[in-house]
Amino acid sequence: MKLVFLHGAGSSSLSYYYQLRHFRNAKAIDLPGHSTGKACNDIESYLEWVRGFITARRYKDVVLCGHSMGGAIALLYAIRYPEELKGLILMGTGARLRVHPDHLERCREPGPGNSDWLAGHMKNYNHVAPDMQPVLTQRAVEVGPEVELNDLLACDRFDVMDQLGGIQLPTKILCGSNDSMTPVKYADYLTEHLPNAEETVIPGGHFVQMEEYKKVNEEIENFMASLKSQPETKLG
Repeated sequence: MKLVFLHGAGSSSLSYYYQLRHFRNAKAIDLPGHSTGKACNDIESYLEWVRGFITARRYKDVVLCGHSMGGAIALLYAIRYPEELKGLILMGTGARLRVHPDHLERCREPGPGNSDWLAGHMKNYNHVAPDMQPVLTQRAVEVGPEVELNDLLACDRFDVMDQLGGIQLPTKILCGSNDSMTPVKYADYLTEHLPNAEETVIPGGHFVQMEEYKKVNEEIENFMASLKSQPETKLG
């Protein structure tokens, strides 16, 4: 199996730093515009780009792990192309991702030298290890507020609440207990409406995969092991 990580809005593969150290054969994708190339304008376009990336590399038995916006991409992938996936890991995400206007305005009016926007952006990483802060700050500046705004607007338009029942793939749902961006109720909804889902709430915030990486890695490892033990099933 190939474990593929998809990052969130305005973020990058760096948000999976601790997962890549643990899962050596995994791949964390930098979506276009993060920080090279041109960002896609909607979740559908990101999906097709990701599918092209995976197809070009001939990955087989793909398990998609998506955080926040990456989770939206993973959900849509499972709806459109379920036969290409082995399983899903949805982290800090939801079937609908409405964005608070304050977050959008922060990106539209970032302030002199982007300092106000950058300070707001970095609040997401308050509980991440201090030695990661400089590199996270540098990456945030490289991606910039324009791309984050683009992504947040794409998230704000995303809604697959009425399509979850068609996803038959084994799914692991992870959420930080104090996640204010995508609260636990989002994870609860996914668990209730996805036919083959299991949920774990972990103490932490929106970037729980960085804050509590040992626990997250353990959950991912257990889920991957469970997929290996399952008999092959044909998706109708």
